[in-house]
Amino acid sequence: MAILGIFSLAGNFVVVWVFLTTKSLRSPSNYLVVNLALNDFLMMFVNFPPMVINCHMGTWVFGPRFCEIYAFWGNMCGCVSIYTMVWITLDRYNVIVKGMNGTPLTTKGAMLRNLFSWVVAIVWCILPFFGWNRYVPEGNMTACGTDYLTDDEFSKSYLYVYTSWVFFVPFLIIVFSYYFIVKAVMAHEKAMREQAKKMGVKSLRSEEAKKTSNECRLAKIALMNVSLWFMAWSPYMVINWAGMFSPSTVTPIFSIWGSVFAKANSVYNPLVYALTHPKYRAALYVKLPFLACKGDSDNDNSSATSSATTAAPEKTEQA
Repeated sequence: MAILGIFSLAGNFVVVWVFLTTKSLRSPSNYLVVNLALNDFLMMFVNFPPMVINCHMGTWVFGPRFCEIYAFWGNMCGCVSIYTMVWITLDRYNVIVKGMNGTPLTTKGAMLRNLFSWVVAIVWCILPFFGWNRYVPEGNMTACGTDYLTDDEFSKSYLYVYTSWVFFVPFLIIVFSYYFIVKAVMAHEKAMREQAKKMGVKSLRSEEAKKTSNECRLAKIALMNVSLWFMAWSPYMVINWAGMFSPSTVTPIFSIWGSVFAKANSVYNPLVYALTHPKYRAALYVKLPFLACKGDSDNDNSSATSSATTAAPEKTEQA
């Protein structure tokens, strides 16, 4: 947990710092990325020190009130994470599937989406303070979370509704969006190959093709983050539902995996963007050259990762 915490705080701080201090990265789409990194930073800043101490002591040592605050904060950041992933995915859907017919994302629109994520997350996660379920220590007594062991239908109903609207519905939206994203990408690639064949060339390197390729790469980045999010938060969902329907299976060692996987997710995101976002990697190389993050493809893609939400208006103006 100490290693995860240190890497997460350092990595997400660098992501926020680089994106906000690099003019070329301050696009509406990237404000969603900044919100994701800021959320991961805040989650680990509050949650990882107490958990490390509790793991060392072998039990929860901070009292019942802080246990509730700890669980609330972790749940809230989890909600913000999935809702932000939904917005990132929908932005990719808007750019790739709708193309020029889609409404470009504006800075105001990105900020409103980020605000929505935080407000909805706070509302969902504050309800246990008012009696709909509650926050209690988890099985191994080193972390706190929702109460999934109390055999009370009213308490369980919170977990039913919460899981549906914070896990299953967003996940279905993401799957639906990526189905059409992949379908659109495959159709575009097929059309490009057929056109190249008719013209007797190996490939078409038009500006339109380059822009489409750029957006496809950004979609892959988002898909990778969503997949990592699913792996990180699915254990919590499994633990909660196992606790409601088969409490004997939730042993202390079983219950800890939810916290470990969820907190590991906050380490994945900055690594994904550092390794797969050429423009971010180039900016990181300028600001922190000792990290040696500049790849061979950065020069070839110096303008490759500009947001489609800004590329679309530019193309319209040129037309």
